Order: sequence, then C-alpha cells, then structure tokens
Amino acid sequence: MSTKDYLEKDYYAVLGVPKTATADEIKKAYRKLARQYHPDTNKGDATKETKFKEVSEAYDVLSDSKRRKEYDEARTLFGSGVGGQRAGGGGFPFDFGDLFGGTAQPGSGGGTGDRLGDLFGGLFNRGGSTRTSTTSRPRRGQDVESEVTLTFTEAAEGTTVSLRLTSSAACGACTGTGARAGTTPRVCPTCEGTGAASRNLGNFAFSEPCRDCKGRGLIVDDPCPVCEGSGRARSTRTIQARIPAGVADGQRVRLKGKGAPGENGGPAGDLYIQTHVKPHAVFGRSGDNLTITVPVTFTEAALGAEIKVPTLKGMPVTLRIPPGTPNGRTFRVRGRGVTRKDGTRADLLATVEVVVPKTLDDKSRELLTEFNTANASEDPRAELIQRARSE
Repeated sequence: MSTKDYLEKDYYAVLGVPKTATADEIKKAYRKLARQYHPDTNKGDATKETKFKEVSEAYDVLSDSKRRKEYDEARTLFGSGVGGQRAGGGGFPFDFGDLFGGTAQPGSGGGTGDRLGDLFGGLFNRGGSTRTSTTSRPRRGQDVESEVTLTFTEAAEGTTVSLRLTSSAACGACTGTGARAGTTPRVCPTCEGTGAASRNLGNFAFSEPCRDCKGRGLIVDDPCPVCEGSGRARSTRTIQARIPAGVADGQRVRLKGKGAPGENGGPAGDLYIQTHVKPHAVFGRSGDNLTITVPVTFTEAALGAEIKVPTLKGMPVTLRIPPGTPNGRTFRVRGRGVTRKDGTRADLLATVEVVVPKTLDDKSRELLTEFNTANASEDPRAELIQRARSE
C-alpha cells in the first residue's frame, strides 16, 4: 500500500469509532466487524471479503499505539496544507502520485507506520540527505490470541494451562537474515545500509524507503528457500500460562510479553486468552460470590435447625437455620466464595429450598392433619385476597 493511500484512508471511519476512541473500543469495534465480514462466514461474497481486508488494515494501524500516533500526526499535517496545491506557504506545487511513490514489499522489515515516520522525518530537511535507518529500529512483536476451556473449580481457584501458540518469528533456517544458509546479505549500495533514500523537491527533501532494498538496508542475492527472503516464518511453541483465580466465562486474560517475539531487540507482544468455563453441578456464580441451593425439610424450616452446607474444594460448613425460615431465604457464608484480585475471598450465598415429602405414612399423615386442624384459623392467603380486592 502506498503512503498516499495510508494518508487518504480514514481508518477511524472504517471501524466506525471516533478519533478519541480508546484501545478497548477500537478492539471491540474490530472484533464485531471481523465476525460480520469474515470470509469463512461469507464465502463467495467478494464485497464482504474486501470489507474484511479494509477492517483488518485499519485495525492493524490503530491497534499499535506507535503507528496510530504516526498516522494521526501525518493526517493532521496532511489536513494543514501539505496536501494542497502548494507546500511551504506558496512555494512549490507537487503531485501526490509522484511524492508518495514508495511501496513496501513483503519482507521489507517495515510496516506502513515505519514508512510514514521515515517520510516525514525528513520533510523539512531542505536539500540535505536523511540517514535514518529503518532496519535497526526495534519493533514490538504481534499480539497473539488463544482460547482455553476450564472447569468451574479451575476458574474459581486459578490454574496453569499448557497452550500451543503459532505466531510470526525469525526464520529458523536463516536466523532472520533472509539469505540462504551459508550466505549473508550485502549492504545496499544505494542507501548504504540505512534503508532510506532522500528525494529533493525544490525547497523540500523527503525521505522514503529505499526502492532497491525495500527499506531493509540489505540486499539478499540468494534468498532463503524457507522464508523466501523475508526473514520471517511461522513458529509453533508451547507455553505454560497462569490463569488467575476468579476468571469468569467469556473473560479475556492478558499475559504481558507472552505474544510473538519482537524484531531487532524489540519487546514481545502480549497474549490474550479467551476463557470458557464449564458449569458446575452444584455451585453457581454471582459476581465473585458462589451460589448454592440447599434443600431443607418443612420441620427444619419451621422449628429451626443446624444443617451442613458443602463448599468448593473444602469441608462442609454448619449453617444455623432460625425457626420460621421461609422458602427461598438466602444466607451468607463469609469467605467461602471466589478469590478476588486483592487476594481476599468473596462469600458463599446459600438459598434454602423447602422440600415437600412426596409420600406420607399413616402416622405422619395423622400428625399433619392435627397440625392443620390446630392452625385452621390462620389463612395465609387472607391478606393477599384483601389486597387484590382493594386495587
């Protein structure tokens, strides 16, 4: 893609976000559009495939803080008169097609943001030359996404999982040089290894990627057959990832520095893990609190009792049920919930459910009949009927 296209395209509009959007808002917008236009779900639809490429291109720039900053600065400068009929306050007219003639090729070692930084770095270098190297600049590795399915207990207590990741890394066959094993690249004679060339336009000198070495500063005469001279290859590795306690179903966990390796000494990207949590047969979740439904008998609820309540990965606790406890009342058992981020534990919420016996022997039926007769004067629905009539 040419630098002209880089400036003319409004990536914020492509993703449907304002220029002030946060990184999370940009990522959320991208994920929504990527699902909508992904080729796998729109097979044979060339229009949506093109839209998917535009969305991916916009996210590639705006998700990188450095590239986004360069993009914003360039568009600000573009809107301030560099793209008009004259530059420098009435100096020299020029054509954008001629000005932004450089196009990066795969394996050049520099993305759109790098080309833009080099271009505008020499904007006001009148008549001089620019020797800013594009090859030695450290570049952060790409972020990597993965998924993991956890049991309910693993999510609540935390666990360590093995993940097999595939990402871009230096080619193992050529160690990242792009040259066939046993050979070495040579310094580009045009840019003398800087990766940049200067173009003079009257009162201005513009720096752009060297067209002979495509901005790498090196020329490969005998390309590596594995990476075809790019110096990059797909790498598969297995890591041990620690999932913190308390993650919820659908939550994304970020592990800093566990993504793809950086280039030229740059830091590694981050790993984002999408978690899926299996339901538990007994326990549920309400935020960081665990929930459980505990059956009690009619007599336990009416007379009061001490009952045993199970806990997650622990011994049962004793819960005191006061006399006259209604069905559906919830009791709080402190410190028996999910471990929070600060290391404290949330609570266990136990809701009682009065169990009505399905069958009665003669003795039980006789006693309940006597109980019902003794309390026949108390109608639990009287107030309900009265309130219904008053409305």
